[in-house]
Amino acid sequence: MKFILVMLSLATALAVDAVELKVNCEKPGSWKIVTEKSVAGDVEEYEFRLSSPTAAVPPRFDVTFDVPQLDAHHKWTTHPEKVTMPPNWSCHTSSRLCASMPLVAFLNDNDRNRICVSASEAMRFVGFEAGLREEDCRIVWKVTFFSEPEAPLSAYSVKLRIDRRDVFFGDAIREGTDWIVRSAGLKPTVPPAAAFEPLYSAWYSFHQDVSDKEIEAECAEAAKLGMKVLIVDDGWQTDDNNRGYAYTGDWEMSKRRFPDMAAHVKKVHALGMKYMIWYGVPMMGLKAKNYERFKGKYLWTSNSRWSGYSCLDPRFPEVREYLISLYEKALREWDLDGLKLDFIDAIGFHGADPAIKENYAGRDIKALPAAVDRLMKDVFARLKAIKPDVLIEFRQGYIGPAIRQYGNMMRAADCPGDLLANRARTANLRLTSGGTAVHADMLEWHRDERPEVAARYVLSTMFSTIQYSVMLRTYPESHKRMIAHWLKFSRDHRDALLHGEFRPHRYGALYPWLEAENAAERLVGVYVAGTVVPVDASSKPSFVLNGTGAGDVIVDSATDATADVFDTFGVQTGSVKLSRGLNRVKAPVSGYLHVRQRALGHL
Repeated sequence: MKFILVMLSLATALAVDAVELKVNCEKPGSWKIVTEKSVAGDVEEYEFRLSSPTAAVPPRFDVTFDVPQLDAHHKWTTHPEKVTMPPNWSCHTSSRLCASMPLVAFLNDNDRNRICVSASEAMRFVGFEAGLREEDCRIVWKVTFFSEPEAPLSAYSVKLRIDRRDVFFGDAIREGTDWIVRSAGLKPTVPPAAAFEPLYSAWYSFHQDVSDKEIEAECAEAAKLGMKVLIVDDGWQTDDNNRGYAYTGDWEMSKRRFPDMAAHVKKVHALGMKYMIWYGVPMMGLKAKNYERFKGKYLWTSNSRWSGYSCLDPRFPEVREYLISLYEKALREWDLDGLKLDFIDAIGFHGADPAIKENYAGRDIKALPAAVDRLMKDVFARLKAIKPDVLIEFRQGYIGPAIRQYGNMMRAADCPGDLLANRARTANLRLTSGGTAVHADMLEWHRDERPEVAARYVLSTMFSTIQYSVMLRTYPESHKRMIAHWLKFSRDHRDALLHGEFRPHRYGALYPWLEAENAAERLVGVYVAGTVVPVDASSKPSFVLNGTGAGDVIVDSATDATADVFDTFGVQTGSVKLSRGLNRVKAPVSGYLHVRQRALGHL
C-alpha cells in the first residue's frame, strides 16, 4: 500500500499509472484541499479533504483524468437504455441523495469491467462527465463537486474510487456500490419478508378512478391468484380525475371514493393482503387548502397542466412535522401496512437557493440534502415505531445507497407495456440495491393478447418482485391461469430468484439473458431468440425460462442431461434428452425447461 499526500490551492496532478489525475478549483477563496491516494492492485482510491479557517460556502472543484479506449464499448449508468459510447461533448450524468447514484462504468462486449468510478458523496449533487474524446480515442472523465447551492461549511471530505480490474462488470458495480455505503457511513434497512411478496397495484388498471368497492373486487381476484400486497396509487385523496397534482398536499381521504377507509382496509386484510397507499411527498397542490399555510416555504412552483403544485422545503421543521404526522395518522387510523412515497426526486433547486436571500430564516437545517435525510430518517423511524414491518416503496430515479436507509422496496421507473425497459431497469437495480427488495414496474398488457405472449412480461421481470396492474375481473381465465402458475413458480423458487447470486449478461444488448442461483438450483431467463445459454445439471438442476417469443431455446449443456418441458401454465408437454454441447430444444413460448442430470440407466 502506498500513499501520496499533496496540498492543493488551485490545481494539481497525480499519476495514475500512465494517467494524470487533476484537481481543479478556480476560486478556492479561503479553502485548501489536501489529496491522499492509496493503491491496491488495479483499484485506486483518492480522498479530497477541504478546510477553511472560517465557515464559508465551499468552492466548486473538478477531478479530471482520461484513459485510452482499450476494449471498452459500453457505458453503464443507472439509466440502462443509454448503453452506447457517448462523445465527451454529450455525456453528462449526475447524482444526489434523491436522484441516481454516484457510479459510472465502462465495459466491453464480454461483460468485463474496464473502468468503474464511484464517489463516496451519496447526499450532495455530484456531476459526472465521461465520454470519448474524438481526437485521440480516450475516455475523458470530469467529476464535479459543489456545483449546486450549498450552505457554509468549514471542513469537507470526499473519496473517489477508480476500479480497473478485469472482472465481471456486475461484480465491479456491486463492489463499487458497497464501497459507497461503507465510505459514506450508510446503514441500509433490512426489508421484511412482505417486501418480496407479489403485489397488485391499482395505478395502470385504475389510474385515479379508484373506489373502495372496485378495489375490494379486484383484491378478491388478486388474492385468489396469490398476490399478497396492494398499493392504491394516486386518486384516493381527490375527487378529481384529470391526472394533475393540483389537489395534492392536504392528503384527506375522498369520502366519495372511500367513505369508511378503516373498514375498507379491514376487508382487504381479511383477504390476506397488506395495504399501502401513495403519497407525493413534497407536493402541495395549488388548489390545496393548506397551500397558503406553507407560503414562503416552497423550493419552486410549477403551474403546468401535469403539475400544478409547489415543492415543499424540508429545511423548515414545520414542513417535516406536517408530512410525518400525516403518515403516522394514516397508519394508525386506517391500519395501513405501508406507503408508496413518490416524487422525492422533485426536491431540489430550480436555480438559486431561495434561503440565501432570507439568510436561512425559519430553517433549522441549512443544507437541503441534510434536510431530506432528516425528513426520511424521521419518517421511517416513526412509522416503524407504529408498525415494525412497515413497507416503504421508492421509485427508480431516487435509488442511490442513501435512499436504502429509509425504504425497503425499490421499483423500476414507469415503463408501461415495455418488457425490455422493465427487464433492463430491474437488472440494474439488482446490481445496486444490495439486500433491498427490487420491484418491477407494474405489469400491464391488453386483454386480447394471447396468454403465452402476455407471459413474456412476467418472465422478463421474474428476477425481481413482480407488481401486476391489469383489471383482473375483465381478463380471460387463461390469463389468470397463467398468472397463478407464475406466481406459484416465483414463490417456489424465490430464494434463488430474489436472494441468490444474480448475474445479468450482455449489457450492450440490454440483457438478453439473466441468471440467478443458490446452493440448490439455478434459474436462467432467455429473452432473445438465438441466444445460447449454458447449463450444467451435474452440479444442480437448472430451469431455463423461454421469454424469447420463439418456440425453441438453445442450450449449451455441460453434460448429458434430461430436460422436462413445461408450457406457460405449468403443464408438462414432454421430455427431451440433451447431449453434451449445443442443443436446440423445442419449448413452448413463455414455457420452461427443467434440466436435470440424466439417470444412469438412461446413459
